[in-house]
Amino acid sequence: MCNNRIFLIVFLLLLTSGVVWAMQNDFKEQVLCFSQTVELKKQPEITRLPVKSLKSKPEPRLKPEFMSLASNQEAHSLQTTPKTANTGSKKIVLAGGCFWGMEELIRKQPGVLNTTVGYTGGRIENPTYQNHEGHAEAVEIEYDPRLTSYRQLLDFFFRMHNPTTLNRQGNDIGSSYRSAIFYGNEEEKQEAARFIEIVNASGRWKAPVVTTLEPLTKFYKAEEYHQDYLQKNPGGYTCHLIYFDSYLK
Repeated sequence: MCNNRIFLIVFLLLLTSGVVWAMQNDFKEQVLCFSQTVELKKQPEITRLPVKSLKSKPEPRLKPEFMSLASNQEAHSLQTTPKTANTGSKKIVLAGGCFWGMEELIRKQPGVLNTTVGYTGGRIENPTYQNHEGHAEAVEIEYDPRLTSYRQLLDFFFRMHNPTTLNRQGNDIGSSYRSAIFYGNEEEKQEAARFIEIVNASGRWKAPVVTTLEPLTKFYKAEEYHQDYLQKNPGGYTCHLIYFDSYLK
């Protein structure tokens, strides 16, 4: 009987110890879970970059010393014949294809003081590059008669474009690109007619000259971006070159 009581007491003690142990472990797990939850809550949220911070870097800029050098180079490349009126100077207006190439070659001739590209020979008033039907692309040349002459400029004109292609110069086709001399008086008209005879008689071209002689009515200056175009855009389009030496030799 006594042994049974001792066995019961031991059993109860073991049972009590097991419950306490289980409760302690469960408490530890709960404490661990709680502490992990707290740690997770303490972690900072991921910061997303604002869209503006993802923009590409700005283009690098030239340093001041290089900017001044570039400006000087640009200014040098835009040096042209003077654009001021000259007392005692004369003018001649010629057309022979795209006025960019014509101006670039003519400007370099001795005695040429100024060149202006524009439109003439048509009926439309205030023509533009987009609307100049009937007009020819032409160059107004101001020159010093002490250094060159009307005849000498005609000589160069017939050397630097093809006067035998009707309404065409190189790849440019249309009446805008016709070969024409716009005379200011009867004397200039006769001088131009005589020079055409010289060119035809030279036999340098396979076909006869188709250059027209037209009275100069009004010359309209072209848009500013056309002026000195090949000075502003070296290597730009041109269909002009010097074909022969002087017809006057």
